[in-house]
Amino acid sequence: MSDKTIAFIGGGNMAASLIGGLIAGSWPVRQIRVAEPVGPRRQKLASRFGVTVTGSNSEAVAAADVVVLAVKPQTLRAVARELGPGLADRSPLIVSIAAGVREPDIRRWLGFPAAVVRAMPNTPALVGSGATGLFANTWVSQEQRDLAESVLRAVGMVLWIDDEAQMDAVTALSGSGPAYFFLVMELMEEAGGRLGLPAETSRLLTLETAFGAAKMALESAEDPAGLRRRVTSPGGTTARAVQHLEDNGLRSIFQGAMEAARDRAAEIGQELGTK
Repeated sequence: MSDKTIAFIGGGNMAASLIGGLIAGSWPVRQIRVAEPVGPRRQKLASRFGVTVTGSNSEAVAAADVVVLAVKPQTLRAVARELGPGLADRSPLIVSIAAGVREPDIRRWLGFPAAVVRAMPNTPALVGSGATGLFANTWVSQEQRDLAESVLRAVGMVLWIDDEAQMDAVTALSGSGPAYFFLVMELMEEAGGRLGLPAETSRLLTLETAFGAAKMALESAEDPAGLRRRVTSPGGTTARAVQHLEDNGLRSIFQGAMEAARDRAAEIGQELGTK
């Protein structure tokens, strides 16, 4: 796949993470181009990665095999309409990482039956540990699916979904998910402090506990429920704490939170698609 040329429209944090991951995976620097309107950011990208950086979207996508739309959702409509006429004859793979914007709208704005893959990476991609959901429309070939997977796998694991409507659930689970874990860590740190631990001690114990628990879950054949039962001795301290969480509705709180995130993702798609 590394003989393909990739053009990034937008040079923000997620694009920079993908570029860094691709280069670390031996994708040739000469095969990566970036369009970024902000001058200092262009200079930083060129200096950091040695890639070709331009202020022109059309210049970046010339002869590109893959166009990664890494702009804000509110900007995507204008960018797609600008690029569409120049891409119609070549039909490169279009990968959108703009949250909430639906494939039919992207295709409509481009103005031709484009091969579009929607991607929902999450912020741990910034440290190479992302989880990305992917959806391909009917115009995406098997080779292009492999190509999209290669690009997003540069920053973590990828999973394909068959129904675009499930992207809202992906957004609620893995897209917004890091914030849920950060909130739990924040609350554990605060509680540790109230229990008398020094702030730095509480912070380090929280972070290492979160890391260790995630590592155990990744490396174990057991599901999280089984792991939880294994570390919860009947009548012990953990059992008392877990029972308190259950009695106070933690399960329903998480279910409601993720439903709220899913519903908001659907609303954003509808709002942006009507413009």
